[in-house]
Amino acid sequence: MSTVEPVVKVEKYNGVSTIIMNRPKKRNAMSPELHELMDKTLEELEQDPDTKIVVIRGAGGNFSAGQDLKEFFRGMEENPTKAKHMAETANRWRWERLYNYDKPTIAVIEGYCVGGAFMQLLATDFAIASENATFSLSEVNWGILPGALVSKVVVDSVLYRHALYYACLGEAFDAKEAARVGFINYAVPHESLEAEVDKLADKLMKKSPAVLKATKQAIRQVRTMDFGQAYDYLLAKNTAIRVDDPEKSYQTGLAQFVDNKSYKPVYGPFELGTLLSYDDPKKSKK
Repeated sequence: MSTVEPVVKVEKYNGVSTIIMNRPKKRNAMSPELHELMDKTLEELEQDPDTKIVVIRGAGGNFSAGQDLKEFFRGMEENPTKAKHMAETANRWRWERLYNYDKPTIAVIEGYCVGGAFMQLLATDFAIASENATFSLSEVNWGILPGALVSKVVVDSVLYRHALYYACLGEAFDAKEAARVGFINYAVPHESLEAEVDKLADKLMKKSPAVLKATKQAIRQVRTMDFGQAYDYLLAKNTAIRVDDPEKSYQTGLAQFVDNKSYKPVYGPFELGTLLSYDDPKKSKK
């Protein structure tokens, strides 16, 4: 008896939850069902206390070939209500939800990353690609422009001329070029990809969760502010961290640096799980 695998799978290990777009025969082209499940899965993992980092990737050696043209476009031509709902769902998980996500997110790119897949690529906080990956804003080649929010997020993420060049020509480019222009953080040999993802996740989990969340939100928000707005926002954000941070990161880090001289900020984070040490001189001098 054959079983049909879900189009979205989740694997959990040591605080990292990996969401896998699972349509390998379609190079993980995004269908309405995939959009619904990705939206639901991201919502659930954001509230999951055991999930510290979320990784997004595709099954079968490809990230995503973009939207499934048959199912997402042609399949809903006669149903405008469903088409509107699916467009909202697709945009919500690929941008609103991911862009403002409370936990650090990492995109892992192998094989093809095409068209609409640039939204979730650029909404994640970090992106690592195998050197064998191929990127393409190919919409112009089949008669449309990069729609939804693709054009907007692309031009916000890289230099204007890079955005124009790849959107207007629709040419494929490799992972090293994607890193050079700023679509990803870095490209690594395929055999090193898993180790590099684990290394980045491990580094992130050593940071204070509250401060990491506030920092990534701050970096995103100040991009569209003027200097006065940014100053006021960051001042308020810093105050909020001190009020609502179980690790009491500011006091803990300061105590480890000033009092017991065990913390060197340039070389790594303060020691987590020591939130009371700054209150107790005996503990701070251990």
